[in-house]
Amino acid sequence: MTGTALLALIALATIGGAHALSRARWTWRAPRLGIALWQALGLSWGVATIGALLGLALLPYRKGIAGGLPGMLADQAARMDGVHLAALLAAVGLTGVLLAMLMGAVVRVVRARRRHRAVLALVSRRDSAVPGTLVLDHPGAAAYCVPGVRSAKVVISAGTLELLDPDELAAVLAHERAHARERHDLVLLPFTSLRQVFPQIRLVGRCLDAVELLIEMAADDRARRHRSARELATALLRFAAARPAAAPRGALGVATADDIPVMARVNRLLEPRPVRRSTRLATLLAIPAIAIVPVLLYALPH
Repeated sequence: MTGTALLALIALATIGGAHALSRARWTWRAPRLGIALWQALGLSWGVATIGALLGLALLPYRKGIAGGLPGMLADQAARMDGVHLAALLAAVGLTGVLLAMLMGAVVRVVRARRRHRAVLALVSRRDSAVPGTLVLDHPGAAAYCVPGVRSAKVVISAGTLELLDPDELAAVLAHERAHARERHDLVLLPFTSLRQVFPQIRLVGRCLDAVELLIEMAADDRARRHRSARELATALLRFAAARPAAAPRGALGVATADDIPVMARVNRLLEPRPVRRSTRLATLLAIPAIAIVPVLLYALPH
């Protein structure tokens, strides 16, 4: 079986894997493992799909992708017919679209954060009760993080100060600081850009939803190192009951008004269940294999 056929099979397998992983619940027990597995699947899909198209385009050279590209450049694609040229254009086009959407997503998020930081400088205040945090004089419940390379901002509303007791508030702040330290915004960027490329495909939306939930669970776990699980769980329930507004573009909030993800987070906080050792080991072995194998197939000759 040629490298091209293997790459095509891997591209299809990653779609099936994403479908299964979007419905999986074991990842809730080990959200960081789940996030890494999602990243490996996404990378593998992109590399394998582009590689399958390139491999099809370079079939006349019978040297695989790595060996066929120099030959194609040397004879200016003289051996290619219409089908092979179409495959080459599809590979180049898909690569360009994915990179352009990713760069566009980065630019939009950076601009949104810059604007929001400027607004915060005008309307927020410091409060000795919550040092290192910006407070908005708004009666609604709000708590979110505006990530940054040098200075992330944790923002809460005056309504949050009234809604939560001191222990619950400390747990929420620990959650938001976890988002900032682990740069969860960078994890989300490829998935949000992928949804912009394929907005009509429901599976892409489910993938993004699954990764967003795992990110929140990972932040919960880090916050739990410093605060009790019950404090964070009760804070989440209070936020959900208060129906908070969505976090601003480019920010990461502690909770949304969607009851299902909130209850999933609360349940795992109050009744933690570690992932099986065999599952953890298998996932740790699968992640590098999923990410690396498609790249190695580029060198496989026809």
